[in-house]
Amino acid sequence: MDLSPTRQAGLARLEEFVPRAGRAYTAERNLDRGPTDRTNVSGLSPWVRHRLVTESDVVESVLQQHSLDAASKFVQEVFWRTYWKGWLELRPSVWTRYSATVEPVFVGLSDAERTNFDAAVSGNTGIDGFDDWARELVSTGYLHNHARMWFASIWIFTLRLPWQLGADFFMRHLLDGDPASNTLSWRWVAGLQTVGKTYLATTQNIEAATGGRFRPHGLATQAFAVEDDAPMPVPLAAPHPESLPSGRVALMLHEDDLHAEAFAQSLEASGAQVVAVAAPRVGEPRSTLSPTSALVGAFTVGALNDGLDRAREHFAAEASVLEGIRASDVLPWLQSHDVTALVTPYAPVGPVRDRLDRLTVDLAGEGMTLARMSRTWDSRAWPHATRGFFPFRERIPALVR
Repeated sequence: MDLSPTRQAGLARLEEFVPRAGRAYTAERNLDRGPTDRTNVSGLSPWVRHRLVTESDVVESVLQQHSLDAASKFVQEVFWRTYWKGWLELRPSVWTRYSATVEPVFVGLSDAERTNFDAAVSGNTGIDGFDDWARELVSTGYLHNHARMWFASIWIFTLRLPWQLGADFFMRHLLDGDPASNTLSWRWVAGLQTVGKTYLATTQNIEAATGGRFRPHGLATQAFAVEDDAPMPVPLAAPHPESLPSGRVALMLHEDDLHAEAFAQSLEASGAQVVAVAAPRVGEPRSTLSPTSALVGAFTVGALNDGLDRAREHFAAEASVLEGIRASDVLPWLQSHDVTALVTPYAPVGPVRDRLDRLTVDLAGEGMTLARMSRTWDSRAWPHATRGFFPFRERIPALVR
């Protein structure tokens, strides 16, 4: 599979997969055949994570060849990502608390837990399958969805390690590492997301779904929900799309959304003239414990470059690479182009959003406005993420229409 971090490569992968997105995907999607055979899944998540290819691109392409009924399982998987983002958007304190606890939880490990942790992340626990997935994750930046669930379950209930450290390990190494999908999936396995409902990996399920490649022994036979002293937060109101400025504006991309050309019509309608475009040199740090993996870092840098190149060409504007998205990086660039405002794609809850929130305050102190451009896909779907996925799922046909 071509893993080039470009929109072109992502669209090529989408075109290749679309014929298999219907009944074939439904029948075979749960099988983990290993890293040499991923033909039963789309493999699109690294591109969708950075919106080099958007969720709308994917669903529209699939429904050109399949009915919604035939492709329902695959379309639901696309909407799971949207649901997780919307759920966290309405409850941002869950992300804030998770990100604040990773380092203290690591520091508080006992000697025995630290030994288990080191063995787990290096793939040296002796647990069949688990060790293979740890090494596969580090070497490829990817794991099948079910392998992620099995891994998380064994991490929490067999190795008795804190779920936050497993989520952090995934975020540092997954090419598609997404704050919402990753954090909330780990919470779900631990029994925190659907309170009291855990996911228990079993030898039989792993053996069946891996075609006998793995048959781990000694797994936990019970999965008691992880205790949490923080109550489930009440959902906030979904964010409203912001009004876009008029006049001379600068457009700054970030790793959460790298298909800025899609906003051109909205910017034109508001009377905005994009005179400069920019993107940071690298992505935001994903962890307070360790650096993001080299694989993830390289893919993110390539994605940022691709998004910037396309934006430069589309808007016929001067392109710049910024050291970061702090005010000290951004303000001199804005001042050099005599713009009235900065516009950027909306960043959902996560590291980029944290940085943009700080930038908004800092720029306001200098008399500069930051406007965030929302996608219709998000603004229509996120308000329905107030409860579990199954009520949200009922909305999918209307959202697709």
